Amino acid sequence: MYHDPRLQRAGGRDAILDHGRSVLDVESQALAQLRDVLDEDFTRAVELILETQGRVVVSGMGKSGHIARKMAATFASTGTPAIFIHPGEAAHGDLGMLLAGDLLVVLSNSGATPELRPIMDYARSLDCPIVAISAQRHSPMAQAASAAIILPRVRETCPVNISPTTSTTLMLALGDALAVATMGVRGITREQLERLHPGGAIGLRLLPINDIMHNGDQLPLVGIEAPMRDVLVTMTEKSLGIAGVLDGEGRLVGTITDGDLRRNIDRLLVSSAAEVMTRNPKTVPDGTYAEDALEILSANKITALFVMDHDLPDRPVGLVHIHDFNRLGFS
Repeated sequence: MYHDPRLQRAGGRDAILDHGRSVLDVESQALAQLRDVLDEDFTRAVELILETQGRVVVSGMGKSGHIARKMAATFASTGTPAIFIHPGEAAHGDLGMLLAGDLLVVLSNSGATPELRPIMDYARSLDCPIVAISAQRHSPMAQAASAAIILPRVRETCPVNISPTTSTTLMLALGDALAVATMGVRGITREQLERLHPGGAIGLRLLPINDIMHNGDQLPLVGIEAPMRDVLVTMTEKSLGIAGVLDGEGRLVGTITDGDLRRNIDRLLVSSAAEVMTRNPKTVPDGTYAEDALEILSANKITALFVMDHDLPDRPVGLVHIHDFNRLGFS
């Protein structure tokens, strides 16, 4: 293995781990401080967001700007319309993106970032409320705000206390707190989030099981009196490693899996489905989210679930297999 001599001078690989852990220690302690100092200005900021008829417009410069961009995205993805405006571009024409009825959220650790002055002045001219996030209570930005959330004074984890690290972590977490608190008061439902997240991993998690289940002629279903010879044929044809056993009225009364076949291998050819099946199988109603169905599969260490009619909960209308989740990229 190649060894960089700089590692030895810095104290070796263990020292690198120690550095990393110390950064996380400092930042986690700072987050605990932030939690303890949240006050009525946080509540007022959420109230202002809820009262906003337009959009939440978030702005910041430098590292604070990166956090502001993420904050706007988090607001938008949790049911609060929001955009990011770069303060430098704002002074060159993008101020037109801010409209009467919007709310301006500005981020600056010092509270005196000069690039933020034009957008704040324009917001005031439109009577747009301003929420300031800063570590300086008496800064010009905080003083001009309708609500000023003051971050605790913390040391940056940068060895020379210059590069924004701890302070931006606090801003990031505070943005999440504002967005989720607002989401909670709005009563945003899982169905609404599904509409906002149709793609990616979140979209997969919120996918209704009906969209991925096998149904119709794909279902491996047999009658309760069916000889196991016929059950084996059905399981082989459908290739899902399971068969659902129905009584005379079409109700699911059991399942037969590959495991049931192994446990009864010495009497398969002289048995009926009723003699081999496992009663009271795990099922889910149609409309269940894919994430919830996968959790049931994992918790019960099974590979397939029958999906039941929502109005007739003893009638199977579909089947999902663990391979269906793997194919879609669930992990």
